[in-house]
Amino acid sequence: MDDRPRYMISVAAELVGMHPQTLRMYEQKGLVQPQRTAGNTRLYSEADLERLRLIQNLTTQLGLNLAGVEAVLDLEEQLQRMHARMERLEREMRESIQQVHKQYRRDLVLYDRTQLPERRWSSTN
Repeated sequence: MDDRPRYMISVAAELVGMHPQTLRMYEQKGLVQPQRTAGNTRLYSEADLERLRLIQNLTTQLGLNLAGVEAVLDLEEQLQRMHARMERLEREMRESIQQVHKQYRRDLVLYDRTQLPERRWSSTN
């Protein structure tokens, strides 16, 4: 997803089918955080537009209010963080297993019966 800011509020609102005032309200509630230019103009990225479409879907099709939307978005972000953590832990686990396997290869000594001295049995054995 492209995070580069490129759409002014009027263009972003048109692309997602919302009124610019709705986008301002969503920003005020913390549901979306467009970047700002030096002149304080809001600029929305493709990722912002995707988030706005998700908000629109949650409110119109599922009938959630903005508090519900906020809860869903928070849970989704938490899920993404947990997924990233799980991937990191799996990667670390695979690396640890590889280290253990390398250690086994160093510790193992091949057994060759032909290299052993012949054992002599005596009556005391």
